[in-house]
Amino acid sequence: MTTHLARHAILSLVVLVVASSGRAEDKPLRQAIDAELEAAWQKEKITPSPPASDAEFMRRVYLDLVGTIPTADEAAAFLKDAAADKRSRLIDQLLADPRYSEQQATHWDLLFFGRHPSDSELTGRREAFQKWLKEKFAKNERYDRIARELLLAQGGTYEGPAMFFAQFRSRPEDAAEAVSRLILGTQIHCARCHDHPFDKWSQTDFYGMAGFFVRLSFIETNEGGKRHYVVAEKSSGEVLFTGSVKTQKPGQKGEPVPARFLGGDVLEEPPLPKDFKEPDMKGMKTPPKPLFSRREKFAEWVLRPENPYFTKAAVNRVWSQFMGRGLVDPVDDLRESHAPSIPTLFQTMQEQFVAHQYDMKWLIREVLNSRAYQMSSSGTGADPRPQWYERARVRPLTAEEIMAAMRQATGFDDAIRMSGGKPDATKTPDQNYFLQSFGDPTNGRGEFQPSLNEHLFFNNSGTLRQSLIQPKKGNLADHLATSQAPWEDRIDRLFLAVLTRPPKESERQKFKEYLLAEKKPEAAIEEAIWVLLNTAEFRFNH
Repeated sequence: MTTHLARHAILSLVVLVVASSGRAEDKPLRQAIDAELEAAWQKEKITPSPPASDAEFMRRVYLDLVGTIPTADEAAAFLKDAAADKRSRLIDQLLADPRYSEQQATHWDLLFFGRHPSDSELTGRREAFQKWLKEKFAKNERYDRIARELLLAQGGTYEGPAMFFAQFRSRPEDAAEAVSRLILGTQIHCARCHDHPFDKWSQTDFYGMAGFFVRLSFIETNEGGKRHYVVAEKSSGEVLFTGSVKTQKPGQKGEPVPARFLGGDVLEEPPLPKDFKEPDMKGMKTPPKPLFSRREKFAEWVLRPENPYFTKAAVNRVWSQFMGRGLVDPVDDLRESHAPSIPTLFQTMQEQFVAHQYDMKWLIREVLNSRAYQMSSSGTGADPRPQWYERARVRPLTAEEIMAAMRQATGFDDAIRMSGGKPDATKTPDQNYFLQSFGDPTNGRGEFQPSLNEHLFFNNSGTLRQSLIQPKKGNLADHLATSQAPWEDRIDRLFLAVLTRPPKESERQKFKEYLLAEKKPEAAIEEAIWVLLNTAEFRFNH
């Protein structure tokens, strides 16, 4: 073990002993979060925003945990609830909701593959991977166990996690980049062509990481009429290194690079038996295991408590998911020159996450119950992701969230049920255009660039408008048109359904005047719903 890793191992073991002895449990993490942020605000002379209103908090937490907005009835009930603990009860309720696992599966699937994978074969063949993720989050599987199963994924891509490595067929360098970034929170891609200009990684570090994945084998198979692959691991094979791109020459043969742990030692492995020959795996659905598995050793190293990257990457990514930016930012670029903005909080989160056995629901619950998460998004400054978390982040809804929120707001699924049908969340009007028109929401930087495609889509999608807001028995338009309640009450329901808040008095009066201007208000009701769906307020999380 290198001197650097030895020092880190000793420090990490001290952390574990302290955590297990109870110091990390002196107070709930939510209190530690608020205390550390309060100290940072005082040091930076920052005035934090006030608490979010109940309506603002409710919309935010629904979107973050279940990927959609509350119904009008759910919103009205929460706003009327006068109990002091109603926010924590709502967080617990949503964490227990089946939609929580669906939302988390969508979020992590997009992290692992992106919205538009470079391998077009993967675009419509990730159902098994998404199902695997959903099952893990539904059971609240420990995060370290999820990571281990992913790193050691084998078998058919139609069965689950093996699809992750299928996107890197015969490209161990790409696999090394992805695993380093997603699981270890560390960018090493700059060392692929030359020694990293801004970090300590050399090309041999990079190709040493690739050595853990060079022996992956992909056996083509057909399942359900679609091409799939069976992922296996061979017993032999090395990455060949030809040096810096500046010095490479045509036809140059590379030198084998042994597998090497990131920032650590070369992997020690036994020699192959004399005259060993790889078995022919073609056509096998259950290929043999390798004589020595490099991936097993890599997974063991990743999940050791003293690993300098894994726990940091995990808590930083979860914090970023719900707070808008990582304590180390960008979220997937942990390095010595990127110090965490609040080091003591970062350390406390790691200690408690380990002490709670990598419990994702526990970590999310603590973050969401903090004062920091529940602050208003209004305040000074133009940064949508405040560096010191002095106000809540403002974020656009993802394409998936917009689809779900529009269905929820307009009562699309209620109308299907009333007609005797069964709603299918995977079938939304103009769904393909949705996914084409909206960008990748999980690049780790929280960037939002509205595009002309979005505006053209919303303004020209006749199918979407017709399906969502034309009166159909059971939907919002039908309810507003047939209700006998005063118009003020109906307008309140319209705003609660779409924007998760009651209207201001001026809004209520303007909408009432508009809706009463016609003898038959159906067309005006459709227009009123469409107007609110197209507001920036609906497009963002509040």
